[in-house]
Amino acid sequence: MGTKRIAATLFVACLAQEAPALANSETDELSAYIQCAPYAREISGIEIYGDARTWWTQAQARYETGNLPREGAVMTFRPHRSMQLGHVATVSRVLDSRRVLLDHANWSPIDGKRGRVEKDVLAIDVSPNNDWSEVRVWYAPIADLGKTPWPIEGFIYADKRRAREIAPRPRLATARPEPSRKFLSAFADYAD
Repeated sequence: MGTKRIAATLFVACLAQEAPALANSETDELSAYIQCAPYAREISGIEIYGDARTWWTQAQARYETGNLPREGAVMTFRPHRSMQLGHVATVSRVLDSRRVLLDHANWSPIDGKRGRVEKDVLAIDVSPNNDWSEVRVWYAPIADLGKTPWPIEGFIYADKRRAREIAPRPRLATARPEPSRKFLSAFADYAD
């Protein structure tokens, strides 16, 4: 195979990498996968970005926080065991002093798939002092509360009047830099 043919093949391969990854229409797995943080941000209106484990610290400078659940508040889970990025869930309803309903994403596998949304699922305060420092959460595969007591940082309250904007909304950057001139010049002979 000649040098020019190899170069042309590489050029076409590089162009193919620029195309976005699309989900298979039969499984639709990529488009249906939802992470907890973007989902909580969307339904709570709390403008915090980044991994769930960073939400509690970020909220200290911008939102009212506390240890009691309120409707619309975001419950922040500490990293624990295999959940190293933490988790966030929005309180959809307070049932009583030890029980709430949550709306959240990417907790239980639904129909064998992660990244699904669950609405109005039960979470129970199991902390010894009734201070919401540990909870057990509904887990769909067993159709019951999960057995793990998950450590909680607290609640971020979605009171927009108290929210203080301290940083602009982050912009997404392209993952690939532009091809170098040297790379492009290798294909100059193929241009029309």
